[in-house]
Amino acid sequence: MLVLLPPSEGKASSGRGAPLKPESLSLPGLTGAREAVLGELVELCAGDPEQNEKAREVLGLSEGLRGEIAKNAGLRTAGARPAGEIYTGVLYDALGLASLDAAAKKRAARSLLVFSGLWGAVRVTDRIPSYRCSMGVKLPGLGALAGHWRAPMAEVLPEAAGEGLVLDLRSAAYAAAWKPKGEVAGRTASVRVLHAPTRKVVSHFNKATKGRIVRSLLSAGAAPRDPAALVDALRDLGYEVETQAPGKAGKPWALDVLVEEIH
Repeated sequence: MLVLLPPSEGKASSGRGAPLKPESLSLPGLTGAREAVLGELVELCAGDPEQNEKAREVLGLSEGLRGEIAKNAGLRTAGARPAGEIYTGVLYDALGLASLDAAAKKRAARSLLVFSGLWGAVRVTDRIPSYRCSMGVKLPGLGALAGHWRAPMAEVLPEAAGEGLVLDLRSAAYAAAWKPKGEVAGRTASVRVLHAPTRKVVSHFNKATKGRIVRSLLSAGAAPRDPAALVDALRDLGYEVETQAPGKAGKPWALDVLVEEIH
């Protein structure tokens, strides 16, 4: 099982670990594309005050987040920590990687892949510094990051997906960087979380429930091989799931998980 996650806007501090080694990250086929984004991002954020104002506009930062520019400027020398410690926010709080038992942590290391505007995609064990660069950013040189990542992702991700289930929990901006195709798409399932009484998506509990779903699967040692088996696994774990299989082969499944309470 491969689980595709969005990153979080909020991130923990880089800490005092050794600096980033781009060549040490998982999915080495993305190294060239990573270096391109990293180089332009650092250069964009390392200039004078006028350049910093341009960086703030490019990155879509409010005045209160101006400090993120200096963080990006120092990415090559900042301390690095496991990505699972860097990413915070609602989904990651609910997932609670640090509190998983040893077996579940091993499953997380194998199964979880976090998408990123800067890194493309990383494992939760990959050591990265804290940064600010969403997939929606359009860099002056490279252009829209989703478009920049599309070709290298198409080369690397099918192999990373292996032969089992792909559980896609990404938001739309990150899903634009790689869309499973063909045989891989046929064993891909996306999940939407709905408030059962209203059948509406609410952002906060959507993220929190997705985090709980991943935690439940990891803790239970569930290893569904395809979307139909995922539906059974989630129902066994107590989730209310509605689904409709795609009308033809080679199309992803769409699952709705219904939640009674918003929390």
